[in-house]
Amino acid sequence: MRKHLIGMAASLALGGAASAGPLEPLVLPPPAPPAKAVLPYVTVSAPTLALVHVRVIDGTGAPAKDDRTVVIAGGRIVSVGTGAPPPGAEVHDLTGRTLMPGLVGMHDHMYYIARPDLDAAGHSEPPLIVPQMTFSSPRLYLANGVTTLRTTGSVEPYVDINMKRQIDLGALPGPHMDVTGPYLEGANSPFVQMHQLKDADDARRTVGFWADQGATSFKAYMNITRAELGAAIQEAHKRGLKLTGHLCSVTYPEAAELGIDNLEHGFWVNTQLDPGKTPDTCPDSVGGPTLMAMDPASPAADALIATLIAHHVAVTSTLPVFEQSVPRHAPLWPKAMAVLTPEAREAYLYARNATNSQSPERAARSLTAFQHDLGLERKFVAAGGLMLAGPDPTGNGGVIPGFGDLREVELLVEEGFKPEEAIRIATLNGAVYLGLDKRIGTVEAGKDADLVVIKGDPARTITDIENVEIVFKDGVGYDSAALLRSVAGRYGQY
Repeated sequence: MRKHLIGMAASLALGGAASAGPLEPLVLPPPAPPAKAVLPYVTVSAPTLALVHVRVIDGTGAPAKDDRTVVIAGGRIVSVGTGAPPPGAEVHDLTGRTLMPGLVGMHDHMYYIARPDLDAAGHSEPPLIVPQMTFSSPRLYLANGVTTLRTTGSVEPYVDINMKRQIDLGALPGPHMDVTGPYLEGANSPFVQMHQLKDADDARRTVGFWADQGATSFKAYMNITRAELGAAIQEAHKRGLKLTGHLCSVTYPEAAELGIDNLEHGFWVNTQLDPGKTPDTCPDSVGGPTLMAMDPASPAADALIATLIAHHVAVTSTLPVFEQSVPRHAPLWPKAMAVLTPEAREAYLYARNATNSQSPERAARSLTAFQHDLGLERKFVAAGGLMLAGPDPTGNGGVIPGFGDLREVELLVEEGFKPEEAIRIATLNGAVYLGLDKRIGTVEAGKDADLVVIKGDPARTITDIENVEIVFKDGVGYDSAALLRSVAGRYGQY
């Protein structure tokens, strides 16, 4: 097994496998029984369960194992092996199915960006509006196998914090949540719902306030200054919390030197080589020239990756949102389209048609940028970097909660990883980063029974990962189809 290809060196540098962190009691509190509003979506619940004749992809990157018996009791995995079910267990024959760890979504928002009066030519009126998808998003994530997620930037932080509490109490269906505080954004933001930091002291106070309210991570955004970012990082670390960033005004090397824990969007938003880049300012080019110039085989790529690894910076791959820029690359997935409102579906089809109608020159640039990012991500992991996975479901109807998380795994395979390695990136690596890998991220005895049952064999055909049937969270099995039916035609509305 190619351990360097799944980020083992970086996982050790970032705290080590099987490391317990301060998030454990906050993100994974003791499970509560499903309440009345959740029970209609529960399909499997028994004191002791035995899942027999099931293929297991365990999340470590190891090859899949056929015809296993997995025993669950008390919300935990009791055993994984080939023995007979224990007496009294409720037995489920999963012949033809695959069992894998629940996905750990590391860029999973709870909102949908709306562009008022959008037309087929791509024109809309300001300002951008960010409505919260409080009802549909948690169900979509859980239905598609995401059992733990990081919100990675909140526009309605009180909603996210309160929603997490309701889920933890068993009152609402949804994943375990690491709630990221409100975006740490600087001046000149295009988003009118975001607070714009005044200075470093404001950044420090903002982190402190939201940590006290219940936020468990933080995210810097495109217009933050180096002084503001440094102050935010210091305050988060003082509280035992981590900070990630979708950057632009601050370059990747600058952020690494300041002590950032994680960088979002692979290598798409690094601006260090953008012409005319000035300190603390986001250029209009927002990283495009840097990505085009940074061939994965170049000395610049070598130096950047060495800097990130030396500073123990993780990178979150968000390939689904960027494949939307490559003509005819993103699939039109009917099952996913069915959850969109008619208006959201129309807006997506407008955008999809515009992408597919690009000039040959622009299409070639889009493909080159995408291929450069694929190569840089592969090189980062091969060098020992810890790569995480998430889709970034924002306002593009081709990137939908849960469905986007599954598509990210498929794109990691396109990137060059074996299916089992891609699944590890989307499961165990996120657990390692969060310090939750003693509890989640792999299928092994003693871990929480956060698991996904899939019809087919993703180890042979990665698109089989789309066939989610049952999602176990804390040992309770949820009906994927029932959850999807409950939000059909609603994502983009609420």
